[in-house]
Amino acid sequence: MDLTQSRRSADYQARLEAFIAAHVEPVADTADPDREIVELLKRRAQADGLWNLNIRDPDYGPGLTSLEYAPLAEVLGTSRLAQEATNTDAPSSINGDALIRFGSPEQKARWLEPQLAGQIRSAFAMTEPDVASSDASNMAMAARRDGRGWVLDGSKWWISGVLHPNCAYLMTVANTVGVEGSEESRHRKHTVFLVPRNTPGLEVVRNLSKFGYTDGDGHCELRFDGVRVDDDAILGDVGTGFAIGQARLGPARVQHCMRTIGVAELALTLMCRRAESRETFGAAVASRANVMDWIAESRIDIDACRLATLRVAALMDTEGDKAAAPHMSIIKVQVMRMATTVVDRAIQVHGAAGVSDDTPLARMYANLRALRIADGPDEVHLMAIARRELRRQSID
Repeated sequence: MDLTQSRRSADYQARLEAFIAAHVEPVADTADPDREIVELLKRRAQADGLWNLNIRDPDYGPGLTSLEYAPLAEVLGTSRLAQEATNTDAPSSINGDALIRFGSPEQKARWLEPQLAGQIRSAFAMTEPDVASSDASNMAMAARRDGRGWVLDGSKWWISGVLHPNCAYLMTVANTVGVEGSEESRHRKHTVFLVPRNTPGLEVVRNLSKFGYTDGDGHCELRFDGVRVDDDAILGDVGTGFAIGQARLGPARVQHCMRTIGVAELALTLMCRRAESRETFGAAVASRANVMDWIAESRIDIDACRLATLRVAALMDTEGDKAAAPHMSIIKVQVMRMATTVVDRAIQVHGAAGVSDDTPLARMYANLRALRIADGPDEVHLMAIARRELRRQSID
């Protein structure tokens, strides 16, 4: 398997790094950049051809393969501002993938085209507070027929991006058991609805924090109280929600992993700089055997995870997302554990500064620890990995 970076990918990476250094980093320290600054960055990225880089379909984006995009995702990993500036930030970018695959011409005109133009953003509403959402078949929020439309009632939480001023719609998973086209089967009882953000009855209950950190774009608890939508709000068909969700999550997981590797690389850099700049008991911290071990192990761990993730990206390109899915579970566990460990080592080397907001490490740790739960917790992926291995090893 050839994992060599293509010339096209290398060119994009060089231009992306130059764009971030010249335009993003000078304003990146601003806690909440003015929207005018963000829009200016978006226009510059578009003019530089650094736009919608994650879109694989050449009819809608540059058509980079998963393997070609992977190094770019790593570069983008440490900067949410750079991700928004290039229109590659989740969940909107992943919702775009789903709309390209499953959206009707009318849905693409209303939601996809302005999203790809950077005019609107979106959220994905699946997780619920009252059920174990690690099992997607548990989703209980109901959607019932009402005349020529639908009424949605229930609660969602940890829904990212809802508070962004440009959020225009929520890709919403609801239980449609009892409606023609939906079944009691675990994989046929849910439907995805495209719910406009300003629909009456859709209420933001609160913005949830992670280890005390809040995100301005929101990780929100929502209440759907008699939310009405028409038939044209259904993405795909009734009863296909599980399949759409799984298809959407595949590319998302690989992109999450590559961005996370970028975070781990930054943590390792900060660890090395701190270790070389501080002395304890008459010697540089970097000379201590345990610290040298942490640095070496971090390099080994990061490189191993990068290779594993690139392999999955190559499988997606050559054999398809479905064939690569078993390996996606492996890297989802491996990369998040690795990055959390590397950041934890960096925190330890920084001492008290590592748990403060004087460095980015504490927020990085909070975000990474949450990712071991998001998009399927470790335990769900480990169960899937083990089941596949048992089948592979079974003796007839």
